[in-house]
Amino acid sequence: MSPDILTVAQMARADATTMARGTPGFTLMQAAGRAVADAIVQRWSPRPVAVLCGPGNNGGDGWVVARLLRAAGWPVTVASLVLPEDLHGDAALAAQVCLAAWPGVGQGPFGGPSGDLSDGQPGWQALGPQALQGAALVVDALFGAGLSRALDGVAREVLDLAHVRGLPIVAVDVPSGVWGDDGQADGAVACALTVTFFRLKPAHALMPARALCGEVVVADIGIPDDVLPELGVQTWDNQPALWRNQWPQVDAAGHKYHRGHALVWSGPLMTGAARLSALAAARAGAGLTTVCVPQQAWAIHAAALTCVMVHPVAGEGATQWQSGLESLLEDHRLSAVLIGPGALGGTQPSGLKGLVLTVLASGRPVVLDADALTVFADDPALLFAAIAGHSRPVVLTPHEGEFARLFRDPSVGLTGDKLSRARAAARLSGAVVLLKGADTVVATPDGRAAINRHAPPCLATAGAGDVLAGMILGLLAQGMPAWQAACAAVWLHGEAAAAFGPGLIADDLPGLIPQALKRLN
Repeated sequence: MSPDILTVAQMARADATTMARGTPGFTLMQAAGRAVADAIVQRWSPRPVAVLCGPGNNGGDGWVVARLLRAAGWPVTVASLVLPEDLHGDAALAAQVCLAAWPGVGQGPFGGPSGDLSDGQPGWQALGPQALQGAALVVDALFGAGLSRALDGVAREVLDLAHVRGLPIVAVDVPSGVWGDDGQADGAVACALTVTFFRLKPAHALMPARALCGEVVVADIGIPDDVLPELGVQTWDNQPALWRNQWPQVDAAGHKYHRGHALVWSGPLMTGAARLSALAAARAGAGLTTVCVPQQAWAIHAAALTCVMVHPVAGEGATQWQSGLESLLEDHRLSAVLIGPGALGGTQPSGLKGLVLTVLASGRPVVLDADALTVFADDPALLFAAIAGHSRPVVLTPHEGEFARLFRDPSVGLTGDKLSRARAAARLSGAVVLLKGADTVVATPDGRAAINRHAPPCLATAGAGDVLAGMILGLLAQGMPAWQAACAAVWLHGEAAAAFGPGLIADDLPGLIPQALKRLN
């Protein structure tokens, strides 16, 4: 599947460009309907089907589905939200062709042919609860991705009833009630299958809409790939194809420093988070990994770590620790730095701020996670100014709570859907922003964004984010560009977790990375 994700407007332009080159719109509609019908036939045995058709081209696709399923011997009825004669363009033609194939089945409530699912006769009727009588499968072709209001009226009533009855629902493009560009849903119900066309839309990747789509099939309907450069695509599904060509290459004649030296700062009390990050950085390929710790925590780390080095800094407070960290950062062989996991335990907020600013002044790629973000909630401008003065890339990895605290200023305007908020935060901060969740978004200041669908629910466990931050660090240390490193780490994080499944804890994750890398390769 191609990683490109198109907005509703971009998809409309792709359609229009294809038609301008000579492909009739009706041909595209026929191909879309056939893709849906084929997907149904591949997954279900013949059974009574209610096809719910709306007033636009999505409804036109539904009429094509109905005709093709009937031709394949399935009992089919169409329930239409509008009079067939009130349809326009290709949708009107699709309805006419469908109805012409169903002669002599009586008069329906709209004055056209009709039939009863219970007696196996195909037909159509006005949309209403009676349309589901006897149905064993429902095709939702009411509204497509362009809907930007709540689903209401009889359309909502019928879909709610189908959901309550437990009928499998197949959505054409998106479930009706889903907003294609932002993943919001108002009135949509869960579908077993969604068939969309040419490329994904944001709603197929963003929650909550993604959870309503069920299995998603992206069908080829004859739109050529060479229309993509004209569309200015800025959003992608997070797949290896997106970042694989930037993956760090191991030189057979190289040595450990060629693979980078990753540095993790640990606070004095909550030490487990930093160890998880350090092990993940090493497993992600960093040639060397060091945990820098206050002297009082050195023994704890040294007893627990073997391949990861432990560097103690003397002193009883953050000012002295900052001096020790500055001295360590004078080593030019250090390639990238992570600060944040477990960093605030035993450290005053002002002291942690100083440590973060020290790291940002080092001129190395930096990952800021957890406490390193929260500590700037009272003065985010200070952090953003330091990032602006930093010569190397910075990756911020907030979850929704940390994001809300750091980007809470209403004058910033960081509201709306997750994709828009992540992009706005990246522009404001000057950093790559990885906004975590079931639909993690990785955004750059220049507007590029990837949405990750490759994350099992078992990742919702304490410490998983520390592992992710360490994986990003390990890839940055090897010279991978920041956005690609963040995207790759998120994907591998999910790949590692999926191989383990239920019962996963964060301690398991670093050891699962090698097999995930093997599958990637």
